[in-house]
Amino acid sequence: MDPASWNIETSLAKLPGLTMGDELCAMAAEREDIVVLTADLASSNGTSVFRDRFPERFINTGIAEQNMMSVAAGLAASGFTPYVSTFAAFASLLCAEQLRTDMAYTKLPVRILAHHAGVSMGFYGTSHHAVEDLAIMRAMANMTVVSAADGNATRGLLRATADIPGPVYIRIGRGAEKPVYGTIPTFESGRFVKIREGADLTVIATGIGTKIAIDAADALVQDGIALRVLDAAWIKPIDRDAVLAAAAETGGILTVEEHNPNGGLGGAVAEILAEGGIATRFRRHALPDDYVLVAPPSHLYRHYGLSADGIAAAVREMVAN
Repeated sequence: MDPASWNIETSLAKLPGLTMGDELCAMAAEREDIVVLTADLASSNGTSVFRDRFPERFINTGIAEQNMMSVAAGLAASGFTPYVSTFAAFASLLCAEQLRTDMAYTKLPVRILAHHAGVSMGFYGTSHHAVEDLAIMRAMANMTVVSAADGNATRGLLRATADIPGPVYIRIGRGAEKPVYGTIPTFESGRFVKIREGADLTVIATGIGTKIAIDAADALVQDGIALRVLDAAWIKPIDRDAVLAAAAETGGILTVEEHNPNGGLGGAVAEILAEGGIATRFRRHALPDDYVLVAPPSHLYRHYGLSADGIAAAVREMVAN
């Protein structure tokens, strides 16, 4: 995360990872069923480019997120494929009932673009921090859950989930994420992406955790430690085979996520290991089970160890024990 990007007046030019607007334009040029909704955040999330190109297929509901979700469900029931965009904290917490009852229960094909996930809203505080969303979304039947590591991953996940039946929760950062993918990756439903091969331990990361896991892997080469790094772009369904293979082939798993330690990626991996009777070294590297401090995101990441140094230290401890 670029510290200089935390300026409401100048940040938009520093957010190349906010790719959803451009990708939705490309998809909508080929599909007339796509409509985009936002709760007065078109400038913040980059869907303004869609609004300008397809004004007849763009709806700004105003700051009325719950109403927006129900409107999207109605559009889906009428044959459209709606993409609703708002801050992840509002999508997952404020609108949980609408997502569950209006979309998941009815299996309607609404795509929830949950941007500014984790603590990327920094100064805005607890009300805008989305650190429970993966747990909430994983618990909803019929809900597909994916998480983007960078701008190209966002575009790849939009493509990969375009025709999935039922609702899809797409977790997206703030757009200032450092790149993981040089080109738009092709994702397979329910499969992790192997970023690095290694035999000493596996890091399964998601969102911003993927890039810092890569940086940690690079640093640990000097220690003679070879990390396998997996991008958990797909949270639900999850890649059970990759988890079991990591345990068998590398003898330990460290999960990394910008989320509460309970119920997110780490919880999902722990469930697989426990249900499979797999005994292996395992640790969750996440935000604390507490309400996070208020500060610029880059400061929060350093403070809570969501950094290459923090991951490397956790790996060294696991390998030593």
